[in-house]
Amino acid sequence: MELRMSLLEVRNLKKIYDDKAAVDDLSFRIDAGQIFGLLGPNGAGKSTAMMIIAGLRRADSGDVAISGDGAGTSTLEHKRLLGLVPQELAIYPDLTAAENLEFFGRVYGLHGSRLRQRTDHLLERIGLVEHAGQYVRTFSGGMKRRLNFGAGLMHEPKLVILDEPTVGVDPQSRSHLLEEIRHLAEKGVGVIYATHYMEEVEQICDHVAIIDHGRLLKSGTPEELLEEAESRVHIRVKAPMDRAKAALRELATAEQMDDQHVEVIVQREGSEPATTLIERVSEVLSRLSKIGAELVSIETREHNLEQLFLELTGRKLRE
Repeated sequence: MELRMSLLEVRNLKKIYDDKAAVDDLSFRIDAGQIFGLLGPNGAGKSTAMMIIAGLRRADSGDVAISGDGAGTSTLEHKRLLGLVPQELAIYPDLTAAENLEFFGRVYGLHGSRLRQRTDHLLERIGLVEHAGQYVRTFSGGMKRRLNFGAGLMHEPKLVILDEPTVGVDPQSRSHLLEEIRHLAEKGVGVIYATHYMEEVEQICDHVAIIDHGRLLKSGTPEELLEEAESRVHIRVKAPMDRAKAALRELATAEQMDDQHVEVIVQREGSEPATTLIERVSEVLSRLSKIGAELVSIETREHNLEQLFLELTGRKLRE
């Protein structure tokens, strides 16, 4: 088993606004080379947590430790270890792509040949070499997102905070950005990846935290989270509703579909082994056979990350 070095530790973080907890006793750890997916609905506290980690806001209590140092992100030295790619574009439209990267490089103290080297390297990594001298105001949305991403990497940070880095981009730019994020992790960079795109989390994240109302609801690898989630088998039969219910009792639930058909739902909770569901389905089919039910269809519905997210955070619309 590969051992990773702890890069970031967030301990019991709390932030109050107008007597309401935006971040409420939040704790998690990120290792070097780990892509850490941070999920939550609007207003869940993700942005506040990321701003505190980046040293742009102060927590009311708790602390942030970078590379095991309890000094957190308040010092300039520790801020140099961080790269922040915000959801809102933080690039200058009246500068060229190269000028934007050079500007952010100088902010972090790069100059001379080192600045030129990093600028050229990043232009290649984000696929903008041919557009290096082009003004950003003429760029497409995907090109701007790629430049925004590159600007946060000029100083070679050890930890990168990405807030919705692929929002509104074309499929090619999205694929390119995801590949570059994997490349960062392969080099040992830790990544905080906040997004609403569940398929992206499943593609690239090796650890996921779901938060809401500032609190951590679930945390683990995508595989661990889905193993804990329920699975269901939907069995549709032609049978009287009253007889189906009487035969199944507490083994499964039955719902009336129409005058003749009943849908039987057999469910496995996350804490139960997968074999339990198979055994339960077998028993349900046996009981339905005994009452003369005619089998119409069987459908297995496995959980995915989006379903788990909605179950934990609710389906109510958020502003």
